[in-house]
Amino acid sequence: MAFLVKVVRRDDTIGTLVIDAANTESASERARAEGHVVLGVSRQPLWDSVRGGRAQRFSTLLFSQELLALITAGLSLIEALEALKGKRRYQGASVIDGMARALSEGQPLSAAMAAYPQHFSPLYVASVQASERTGNLPEALRRLVDYQLQMDSIRKKLISAATYPALLTAVAVMVMLFLLLYVVPRFSKVYESFSGELPFFSNMMIGVGRFVADHGFLITLAIAGAAAGAVALLRLPAARAKLASWARTFPAVAENARLYELSRLYRTLGMLLRGGMPVTRAIVMAQPMLGAAAQERVRHAHRLITEGRSISTALVDAGMTTAVAHRMLVVGEQTGNMGQMMERIAAFHDEDLARWVDEFSKLAEPLLMLALGLMVGAVVVVMYMPIFELATAIQ
Repeated sequence: MAFLVKVVRRDDTIGTLVIDAANTESASERARAEGHVVLGVSRQPLWDSVRGGRAQRFSTLLFSQELLALITAGLSLIEALEALKGKRRYQGASVIDGMARALSEGQPLSAAMAAYPQHFSPLYVASVQASERTGNLPEALRRLVDYQLQMDSIRKKLISAATYPALLTAVAVMVMLFLLLYVVPRFSKVYESFSGELPFFSNMMIGVGRFVADHGFLITLAIAGAAAGAVALLRLPAARAKLASWARTFPAVAENARLYELSRLYRTLGMLLRGGMPVTRAIVMAQPMLGAAAQERVRHAHRLITEGRSISTALVDAGMTTAVAHRMLVVGEQTGNMGQMMERIAAFHDEDLARWVDEFSKLAEPLLMLALGLMVGAVVVVMYMPIFELATAIQ
């Protein structure tokens, strides 16, 4: 929930922040924690939220890209944050202002970012913290930007592949509802006065039409309630986990879901290892990126590594490799370039996943179109069947 918080900043200027919080008290506490004096708190109007939500949202990726560009150009870290602060409104300005203030008080950048867990994940903070020990923050930011872009790329491919089937399904549902709620009742009234014997399916259609005509309002409410309930249910993590578990019962989906998890794991481990993080800590940091079952297998691999087993052997025993990944891990251990090798494994699996998504899209789209045509065609044929029989009788 978004709140407008009117504050007095440390430089004695008055401004307004937009803060996401559960209630007004939480919003006030967050503003005070950032060093502001709170003058008032109010709910953000819905229209302002919709109209300005994109501009107000803090983008960690965009922030990383701009901070990297400024540091590479020769600005100090505090100078870069001061320059970025003028570009951000509401949430962005408060986040950057808070980090700049923490740096001026002597805190490291990782600690300043850790104060904003809603924007900077533990993985991000750990990567920056590792770079502070080596003194190579630009390289860490570059790795984080590349990591986020690559993760977003495969996610966008999956979303893009699911968008068209979802739209076709929505169109099919709306067409069928229009036929059942509007067209069928009107045809049933016409056929009620038909003196001849109607086919079975036409009689069934008349019955459906009568029922819809008598209870149309209740049916509409039931459909709207079912749709709202489905949306609310899908927002629950437990429901999404159940749906994912059901989808994994299909062998093709299960295999490619496993490839997706392996890609996330290896890409995350590769970035952390290249940043200088030890493998035992990196594998713990990578666990939240996976599902519950995969996390348990990764914990098993972590125990094996702490007992002295090699990374490749531990991951194989935990079931977190493929045949190709195993061979590449062995080569990475022999060359001592495990971080880069893991990123190559992730890229290899991403290509496999992208090919499957393309093939699935090419197959699913015509099948959905065919199903839509068959459903609409069946309803239309049933509606017009008595007319065809009447024409035959006249002849």
